[in-house]
Amino acid sequence: MSLHIDGTLTPTSDGSALRRAYSCFPTGVVAVCHQNGGDPIGIAASSFATVSLDPPLVSLCVQNESSTWPKLHSAPVLGVSVFAHDQEPECKQLAGPAEKRFDGLDLETTDDGALFIGGAVAQLACEIYNEIPAGDHSLVLLKVLALRADTDHEPLVFHASTFRALQRRA
Repeated sequence: MSLHIDGTLTPTSDGSALRRAYSCFPTGVVAVCHQNGGDPIGIAASSFATVSLDPPLVSLCVQNESSTWPKLHSAPVLGVSVFAHDQEPECKQLAGPAEKRFDGLDLETTDDGALFIGGAVAQLACEIYNEIPAGDHSLVLLKVLALRADTDHEPLVFHASTFRALQRRA
């Protein structure tokens, strides 16, 4: 198949244009964590999406270069915390250096090791359902085993390469 680009479209070989186009779509921001003995393990992900009600599935994308994902991948259960609108500092911290990701954070843990960030608008205990190679990332499908949600509070949103909050319309 041939595609004629007439000057109004930018080729996908321009990585900055591709990132800019991807940033036009807002996404929720989540923490994916596990308590491994005494050491918490976790990542922040901005490519979170709901997938299915039956079975209950959500998805996220993980960079192939991640040094944390292989540790999370072997966990029997993962805690997914949907960040609240005022949790930008916690999200940035979780996206930072691994040795400081959990310093001072309000953490909640289940008996089976699902680790949650306190104050999140939703908390999902999940197990890995499937992992699909997808270019420089892996698409990870998670099966939701149990959950808690607070729809009275707004989530943190990532849009146009920055954090934002939703605003209700009248």
